[in-house]
Amino acid sequence: MTQPPEPTYTSRIIKASALIADTKVLLAAWDPERSAAENLDRARRENIFGKASRSRVQDILKIFRQRYFDDTDVGTALVTLTQNSAPAQWIDPLLYFFSAQNDRTLRDLVVEVLYPRHLAGYTDLPVQVAVRAVRNWVAEGKTTTPWNEGTIERVARGLMATLRDFGVLQGAVNKRLIPVYLPTPSFALIALWLQQRERSGQLVLQSDDWRLFFLPVEGVERFFVEAHQEHLLTYHAAGSVIRIEFPAASLTEYAHALLESENQRAG
Repeated sequence: MTQPPEPTYTSRIIKASALIADTKVLLAAWDPERSAAENLDRARRENIFGKASRSRVQDILKIFRQRYFDDTDVGTALVTLTQNSAPAQWIDPLLYFFSAQNDRTLRDLVVEVLYPRHLAGYTDLPVQVAVRAVRNWVAEGKTTTPWNEGTIERVARGLMATLRDFGVLQGAVNKRLIPVYLPTPSFALIALWLQQRERSGQLVLQSDDWRLFFLPVEGVERFFVEAHQEHLLTYHAAGSVIRIEFPAASLTEYAHALLESENQRAG
């Protein structure tokens, strides 16, 4: 008997969109010497976001923990970049990428819906396209529970609003796709994260996750060549054999290395 697919899609996007400004407040206030639980508790007690509703603070802190601190190395790397004045252009795409990794609903709307539309030459995303995608996931049994039409529409609109806030879509009512700016240091940090997961240069190069930035394999390879030229990593390709080496073993160490490289360039 065939087992039904594991539910992967959640409606959590309704409770928290991109929240970029609030995320940066949390990262700036984070104490690396304390545990995630201690930091989140302090953020709640001190209401560092200035929210009127305590339940609202609880909701967004739960989302932040899931997005950035379930993997301690991801969270610490983001704290390192934020507290050492890394350019906002570096941090915003990282927040987008790791939010998408934590929320399959958000990730797959881009990877499975927006990216193919982009390849087909479409620059818009009508809300009904997003609604139809979510409705199909519900019909396929991929959601945590069977969602009604109201929830489907709220999730679809929440996804689109989040992508607008992350700079993937533009427009208040009629959303259209805009180029996503991915600085080379941010690309390199994401590449290390993928390398840790995939353990194969070829799989990193061809990862579907680059579609979050609308990058085909050729575009990913150009980024690797540029990162190699900037001495951020070592990239060698010989046919199907891809070797990628990094000057650090962890994301946090690499964040420090990227900051040092940027300071040397600026100096």
